[in-house]
Amino acid sequence: MSLRILRRRRVAENAAFGTVKQATGGHEEAPPGNDGKPALVYSVDRTDQTSRDRGRRRAAGIYGTIVTAAVIAAGGSQLTTAALEVTVLVTLIVYWLAEQYAELLGEHTHAGQLPRPQQVTSSLAAAWPMVSASFIPLLSLLVARLAGASASNAALVALGVTVVLLIVHGHSAARAAGLTGVRMLLVTATAGLLGVTMVVLKTVLQHVHH
Repeated sequence: MSLRILRRRRVAENAAFGTVKQATGGHEEAPPGNDGKPALVYSVDRTDQTSRDRGRRRAAGIYGTIVTAAVIAAGGSQLTTAALEVTVLVTLIVYWLAEQYAELLGEHTHAGQLPRPQQVTSSLAAAWPMVSASFIPLLSLLVARLAGASASNAALVALGVTVVLLIVHGHSAARAAGLTGVRMLLVTATAGLLGVTMVVLKTVLQHVHH
């Protein structure tokens, strides 16, 4: 009798496992965890989380590049190169911390509980490209200045670099979203247009101050 019950249990388990294989396109999955949730659930959750993190990093990179361009455009004709570099970095760090503070407070603080340390570090890391997006433009700003360009012209060089980076970011985001043809061109061109707007702003401000 016990052997018959064991066989029936095996048949039921195999049937359930076959359903999971069908749901995953024929790929085998690990057995359920201790809490009874199928391994498929964990796999999907991890995939979704990874996709969201990549999307957040791309968005943060675009946002950081635009803020970098805006600060350079506003201060490139007034500040020294060193002061401009510091201003860009401080501005981005404040934006980065403020955005993550608001997000963690709004999404992960509830029922009298603060976010877990893992949530805080994960959120900060995912949004760090907002700050690191400025590194290449600021490096180009410094190199142009050391090469003999005036502070204003070095700022224009850095703005040109931000335009290129925005085009790259826009194209990368469009490709990740599965866009092709005209839609990809539209998304990429829009990102580049934001950078061009900052270049125009810098030029206008330069003429106003002179």
